[in-house]
Amino acid sequence: MEKIKIGIFGASRGIDIAENFMLLGCEIAAVCDFNEKRRNAGIERLGIDVAAYDTFDEFIEHDMDAVVLANYFHEHTPYAIKCFEKGIHVYCECISNGTMAEGVELLRAYEKSDSIFMLAENYPQMKFNREMKRVCDGGTLGKVIYAEGEYNHPPEPDNHEFNKGYVYFTDHWRNYLPRSYYITHSLAPLMWATGATPKRVSAAAIYSPMKEEATARRVGDRAAIITTVNDDDSVFKVTGCSAFGAHSNSYRICGENGQIENLRGMGEKVMLRYNEWAIPEGREEANLYEPEWNDKDEELINNSGHGGGDFLASRMFLECIEKGKQPGHTYDIYSAVNMASVAILAHRSILNGGIPYDIPDFHNEECRKEYENDRQTPFVGTDGRRPNIPCCSDPDYSPTEEQIRKLTEILES
Repeated sequence: MEKIKIGIFGASRGIDIAENFMLLGCEIAAVCDFNEKRRNAGIERLGIDVAAYDTFDEFIEHDMDAVVLANYFHEHTPYAIKCFEKGIHVYCECISNGTMAEGVELLRAYEKSDSIFMLAENYPQMKFNREMKRVCDGGTLGKVIYAEGEYNHPPEPDNHEFNKGYVYFTDHWRNYLPRSYYITHSLAPLMWATGATPKRVSAAAIYSPMKEEATARRVGDRAAIITTVNDDDSVFKVTGCSAFGAHSNSYRICGENGQIENLRGMGEKVMLRYNEWAIPEGREEANLYEPEWNDKDEELINNSGHGGGDFLASRMFLECIEKGKQPGHTYDIYSAVNMASVAILAHRSILNGGIPYDIPDFHNEECRKEYENDRQTPFVGTDGRRPNIPCCSDPDYSPTEEQIRKLTEILES
């Protein structure tokens, strides 16, 4: 069978993904990044002879079956649309669209194409999250009515190497990232395990500016606490990328008969508990254990990033291409745009006193028309466009001139 040819757009995170596709027998056909130093370092890391481009329009003309979109977090949509127009499959880092209008444009373009689109979301494929889905699918929890997802990633204060590698200029998107926007690591595992889709969202921010001496972060919030009401009447409580307490990725799913959760600070262990009147045969009331992969590629999974999720999500994408079939719930384009809508409208809820917003059903063209011109954004665009909404719950918050000066010195050193 001829190798699937993959193009990589974004030579930082994109190279991590490329390594997994190489393990899966794909050909990395081309790498594109406007930053020559980062592009060359990425290609050197791959250790192969590969075409290199500094503009997407030249890159997209290369002979490729699929493209990994690993460019700036909020700017995937226009490039995905260009791929759709050429019939190229899309493996899109999170999130799928940075504005509501882009969500409309993305879906309209997708529906005119034959391309496969998959969200490159790896956290549902971590061992404990796969186990949660297995238990939910087994039905012993009963009807799922509540779940929690927390992606808690406090940055190390004054980690200058992180700034040089990931926040390498003062208007970088990470410095303008509202706490609700980086939503998929907390929300996607719950959607995948339960099959639920958010239909209404409200949120509140935890305002507590960080004290780094050198920062250009325009967001003084530590977290967004987001509540969704879902299409099956369940309720989720999730964060975006939060920064409180100790580092953890934590998930809890509660049914009418019991609950399952991974335990903070205990690796990949899960606690599965049942009410004493609803204990299924072969289980105890409380079951603490580390699940097994039970997968033919376990060795490759264990050597992959993000708890094995990078490899497994990449494998799912290739299976979709080979079968000519779109991915299922959570990974398909409609779920991706739904999650982006949760992120965007949760931030609006924060800016407007916590009021709830309905998540539009973008299967419906009437809903699309309502949002087709909605281009509110907290980010600076690579084309120089400035934000038109605040990125922080306190719209007057900003780093001091001294903090920005110190960061600039570090970045230029």
